[in-house]
Amino acid sequence: MSGAIEIPATVEAIKFIAMTPKTAISLFGIGLVGGVLSGFLGSGGAFIMTPAMMSLGVPGIMAVAANITHKFGKAIMGSKKHSEFGNVDMRMGLVMFVALFAGVQVAVAMSRGVLAKMGEAGSNLYISVVFVIILTWVSWFMFRDIMKQKNGTTQNTGKTPLAERIRNLNLPPMVHFKVAGVKASLWLALLVGFATGFLAGTIGVGGFIGVPAMIYLLGIPTYVAAGTELFLAIFSGAQGAFLYSLHGLVDIRITLILYLGSLIGVNLGAIGTRIVRGSQMRMVMVAIIAMVALSRATMIPVYLSDMGRITLQAGTHALVTTVSNVFLFGSGAVGVGIIMFWMFQAYRRAGNAALAGPEATKAEASS
Repeated sequence: MSGAIEIPATVEAIKFIAMTPKTAISLFGIGLVGGVLSGFLGSGGAFIMTPAMMSLGVPGIMAVAANITHKFGKAIMGSKKHSEFGNVDMRMGLVMFVALFAGVQVAVAMSRGVLAKMGEAGSNLYISVVFVIILTWVSWFMFRDIMKQKNGTTQNTGKTPLAERIRNLNLPPMVHFKVAGVKASLWLALLVGFATGFLAGTIGVGGFIGVPAMIYLLGIPTYVAAGTELFLAIFSGAQGAFLYSLHGLVDIRITLILYLGSLIGVNLGAIGTRIVRGSQMRMVMVAIIAMVALSRATMIPVYLSDMGRITLQAGTHALVTTVSNVFLFGSGAVGVGIIMFWMFQAYRRAGNAALAGPEATKAEASS
């Protein structure tokens, strides 16, 4: 059929990937780690899930499709909970809705176009380059912000930050968002919505940019930004899942296994937020993001070699892939390990305090 994009070989490879016990356990573990990071850090652990699936041999575009599809279910649950607490600005969600859809539509079309013209290796390269750019920028931005707070240089610098200058632009029409308690330019809100949808459709991670953009560019409180982004993620997830499934790029087996692991992980991570300081959480997040970015950057020569653009010896190819996997899975293992260690310490201190309570009471009574 004229004008159709034919990708039968890739689709067949996706549909008939053997779901062995080892593969299923690995996917469950990816969902679990991503869920723990999502629940603990408050920002989608999906940024580690897509690369991790790619490292298992899942084509990048299919990993994105599985990621954005599994987020649809989580977003419904998360948005409902945030809505109960009044953390969802429905007006903002509706304003950004159209731009979000446009962003997802453009992203999926571009991803399919890259896959059709450059093959699986080219698609993996495209997704990895976007990951490197976004994750490097986010990790640097967060690290700089943490250092400024630590050194007490966030005030009295004599300069107005770029984000604040953008936020203060009076570009009509201006819309008042009641729940968020801010008045912002319609065009700026649409831009944030488009960027969120585009990244969700490209790498499966939209809120990773959407939430910070709402906070820094629109001036929305953090809890409202998180709740509103989850509301938007319902639609971006549904649309992304629909568009990718039309072309046979969603493997429901992978999606369900990720979802199961993620649901368990989210609850574990959420418990950790009650007992760990915010500064510790941010530093862990920066370290994990930076390691994932490094992992994707390391794989770029491998994908270029697979495309025939450069030549890598078989031994070098295997070594670079191994190094990338060490960075990637090491970041998740170290991150989750640190979180669990902090939780264990907190519970142990709480237990010691509870045991010491009766003894302290006896000593006080005898005196």
